[in-house]
Amino acid sequence: MKIFNSIKNKDVRILLRKNQTDAEKKIWSRLRNKQLFGYKFYRQYGIRNYIVDFYCPKFKLVVEIDGGQHYDEKGSLSDKKRDEYFGLMKIKVLRFNNMDILKNIDEVMTEMSNTITPPVPL
Repeated sequence: MKIFNSIKNKDVRILLRKNQTDAEKKIWSRLRNKQLFGYKFYRQYGIRNYIVDFYCPKFKLVVEIDGGQHYDEKGSLSDKKRDEYFGLMKIKVLRFNNMDILKNIDEVMTEMSNTITPPVPL
């Protein structure tokens, strides 16, 4: 079984890329074309049976942008299950909510930057 970008969910990934949320569009405008330290990010990237919002293979980093459906019991449980699965694959997950992106994009980018290149201790 192919681990990344299986043909099985290709149509769904394409549809999700065409129907991005405002928050996804905003963060993608900061990640596309290797804008974050020259590292490649992919959007709506398939990992096994899951589709993640953004993925950087160099750092095995998933970035998820969460809307309201992620904060009810079912959504929280599903996210926890996904995060644990990715953890077993040594993939780190960063989660931000839509409002983080729309109102504090610079802070989000700083947190992502610190994850990719941890601050140097004084």
